[in-house]
Amino acid sequence: MFKLHAEYNSAGDQEQAIDKLVEQLEGGQERCVLLGVTGSGKTFAMAKVIERVQLPTLVLSHNKTLARQIWQEMSSLFPENSVEYFVSYYDYYQPEAYIPGRDLYIDKELQLNERIEQERFSTVASLVSRPDVITVGTVSTIYGLNPPEVFQQNHLRLHVGQKADPQEIVRELVGLQYRRTAGEIVRGDVRLRGEVLDVWMPSRDDPIRIRFGWEGIEGIHVCEAVSWEQLDEFEEAWIHPREFYMTSEERFNQALEDIEGELDSRIDWLESKGKGIEAHRLEQRTRFDLEMLNEVGSCKGVENYSMHFDGRIRGERAYCLLDFFASNAEQFHGGSQRYLVIMDESHVTLPQVGGMHGGDFSRKKNLVDHGFRLPSAYDNRPLRVDEFQDLVPQMIYVSATPGERELRHLAEVTGQDVPIGLMHVDGGGGSRKSQLSKPKESHSMEEMLGRIEGISRMEIRPTGLLDPKIEVRPTDGQVQDLLSEINERVERSERVLVTVMTIKFAEEVAEYLERMGVKAHYLHSEIDTLERTEIIKALRIGLIDVIVGINLLREGLDIPEVSLVAIFDADKQGFLRNERSLLQTIGRASRNSNGSVILYGDSVSPAMEAAISQTVRRRRMQSNHNEQNGILPKTIQKALPVMGAEIEDLLSGVAGSAIGGGRRMVAKPPGKKGLEGLAQRFRLGAGVWNTSDSVLDNISQPEWVEDAFETLEEDGGEDAELVSRLEQEMRQAADRLDFERAASLRDRIFKLQNATN
Repeated sequence: MFKLHAEYNSAGDQEQAIDKLVEQLEGGQERCVLLGVTGSGKTFAMAKVIERVQLPTLVLSHNKTLARQIWQEMSSLFPENSVEYFVSYYDYYQPEAYIPGRDLYIDKELQLNERIEQERFSTVASLVSRPDVITVGTVSTIYGLNPPEVFQQNHLRLHVGQKADPQEIVRELVGLQYRRTAGEIVRGDVRLRGEVLDVWMPSRDDPIRIRFGWEGIEGIHVCEAVSWEQLDEFEEAWIHPREFYMTSEERFNQALEDIEGELDSRIDWLESKGKGIEAHRLEQRTRFDLEMLNEVGSCKGVENYSMHFDGRIRGERAYCLLDFFASNAEQFHGGSQRYLVIMDESHVTLPQVGGMHGGDFSRKKNLVDHGFRLPSAYDNRPLRVDEFQDLVPQMIYVSATPGERELRHLAEVTGQDVPIGLMHVDGGGGSRKSQLSKPKESHSMEEMLGRIEGISRMEIRPTGLLDPKIEVRPTDGQVQDLLSEINERVERSERVLVTVMTIKFAEEVAEYLERMGVKAHYLHSEIDTLERTEIIKALRIGLIDVIVGINLLREGLDIPEVSLVAIFDADKQGFLRNERSLLQTIGRASRNSNGSVILYGDSVSPAMEAAISQTVRRRRMQSNHNEQNGILPKTIQKALPVMGAEIEDLLSGVAGSAIGGGRRMVAKPPGKKGLEGLAQRFRLGAGVWNTSDSVLDNISQPEWVEDAFETLEEDGGEDAELVSRLEQEMRQAADRLDFERAASLRDRIFKLQNATN
């Protein structure tokens, strides 16, 4: 069923790790741990495990950028299977919120909802209709959905040869919330013209055309949305509801009564507390929602009433994507426990899962207390970590630096004694509070790894690449020292990552480097997510040589062009400079054969000592393996990205591949306004973006270029070093296919040289 397609096979110590994981899973082990160093092929190992165990799988990531990356890789590895991508608008925008101190209400952003909902529909539709589903998503998967039974009960199956009346089918589709139209058709519409019925499901990129004849349905085709050219042919069509939140007419009417009753009770309570303004606000907003529900069957923020529509009691968890996996496993794999969860970068994803409930409650409390939402909105919530752990039958924690919770959980499920260094950690993967406080004397991660059995390890890279060399240098003159190292890498067309402690310092370092003629840019949490993606792309293709960041230069950054990682204030104790953070940051240089790391610090902290010790041990082991097998380390070769493509991808979806229907996702890219509006907000380079129509042109060039030409014109062009740097800038522009800029620089250099002859 799950069939992996790859031009390569497992190498290094991948096969041993995969065999161990499969053996543990097939033996019924509830939790497994895969330690895979950066560049060891963790995604490929995940794919091999899925192929071996033949179970529907949810891959969890802590952010959507990494999730998208994994989705793209899984899609290429499993072209015959259903590989889905599941995020929510929470991953893109601030959800509905109220800030009392500023009396500021932030409305729910709807810009990306259509595309996001389409991907979510596609995921759910696959889970209820086919057995071979792999879903890659963020922790938004623990947020509320309709029960799986709603999709299983409220759908329409049509097949070739079925005797059916077109008008009756239209009536059934209208009952599933589809809009009937006689003109142009869009997603969520149904159109009947004579003996041809067109249906465009919200989950698909292309509409379905059903042809009727004397004997009933004669053909079911997937068509191109504009030309209506036939793209594929089906024997059967499974048509899901147009809306996520569906329920029976009886349950719907009862829900409206329950909402009305809750509203009256809440208004009375607010007025009794002297909160007349809040009571009035709540009544106005809720009655508008009730009117919309009565008239069109839905409203903005309908998910906040999910408790009433689901028929749940106060405090009961909402249904979520895990329930759909359980339903899929029950339907196709012989039991509701027959599915797998893989938690990527578990050392950050697991704490995130644990923190989502508290954050959601805090946001909802402000909305409820100030009359924006009914108290039932509390029950439209993500899972608590204990609920999550109880729901997941089997899970693999995957990380280069497994967290303490994962290690303790592994020890617990395998019946091992929990090491003393983990006794202060919450048990059950964060679901059970520890009774012990954290000891003053900490234990290194390597020490803990050595005390727990059953960890699958991938520490030898298939490419033969070694862990990077590490140097410790004093902080005195660190920026000037770094500049000389950067210039060496720029000469070799390699890239540099610099990590610092504060946003202000990141910006200052980037600006200093640019004044020195280096194409640098900062990267931190105040930069928009889409912009971060473009900055990283710009680094890869040479529009930027250096990125200065904080904790964003860690998990999941796949930049093989980076040969140097510099860490300022490496000896500072704390979250950003603990053993795990240092190892993750060091790992960014492990995809390049010339990889090296400089730790700037005036002492060697315990975290530095532990990170260096692990790196040296692994480097020695990797080197011995290469010598024994005649392997020459090679920098990872990865196709260069295209500037702006990710923006278009995120806004309009991906034309992926899938059997039985071809393209999925959104057909049309955003208009000119969509891309340019984003591009013009970017600030690439420590300088600023231009407002050119071309995304490629929106990379500012360092000011030194113009200054250099002015200097050369003044002194007669006799500065050979400056001319050489300009020629290098010209060659780099040509390498990144920015031929217009390259030609401009070439002509100016030629003119300058001729003027001096």
